[in-house]
Amino acid sequence: MVTLQLRQLDVPSGQRLLLHDVSWPEFEAILQELGEHRSSRIAYSNGLLEIMVPLPEHEDDKEIIGDLLKAFLEELDIEFRTLGSTTFKNQAMAKGIEPDQCFYLQNESAIRGKRRLDLTLDPPPDLAMEVDITARTHPETYAALGVPELWRRVNQTIRIYQLQAGQYVEVDESPQFPGWPLKTEIPKYVEQSRVDGRNSAMRSFRRWVRDRLSHA
Repeated sequence: MVTLQLRQLDVPSGQRLLLHDVSWPEFEAILQELGEHRSSRIAYSNGLLEIMVPLPEHEDDKEIIGDLLKAFLEELDIEFRTLGSTTFKNQAMAKGIEPDQCFYLQNESAIRGKRRLDLTLDPPPDLAMEVDITARTHPETYAALGVPELWRRVNQTIRIYQLQAGQYVEVDESPQFPGWPLKTEIPKYVEQSRVDGRNSAMRSFRRWVRDRLSHA
């Protein structure tokens, strides 16, 4: 048997490494060795571990979409907590995942101030987001962990899924924000940010939200 150290593995940006027959203790040990401050993302399901390093364009989309959603929540005065690519895991389910971004909304007060989360005791995020430039989303893992809503950035669109009876069903609007056409509007401001810059796009987006609120 050949034994390799993690430091010997080099995963290029946009590529993924699959490791088979990884036990839960091995998964925990790998997470510890990788550390928290890294560019790679992991996904674990029943012994299969995926390590992926995102492309710069992936990170660009993740940041601007996350910023737009934060601005939206601020304008609506909705308390929220974002935990970025926090590792969410449940040993009993043999599942683990690191979203590109995640939001606690209805359950924000339940985890407010907590430094460590345990999904056997704490609720999962209300909304998780993935940017699928390299087709990395693992909906079955998010479903097993009980994440109510999943957003996928696919090409230039946003697709929204609601957890129903243990499976994700694609829906036209976010169940968290009924009446708001976010899946069509947010991509417009993502594209504007590429032309006019982030700050200009953010100001335009906030004006759009405020205008809709004033006519509600």
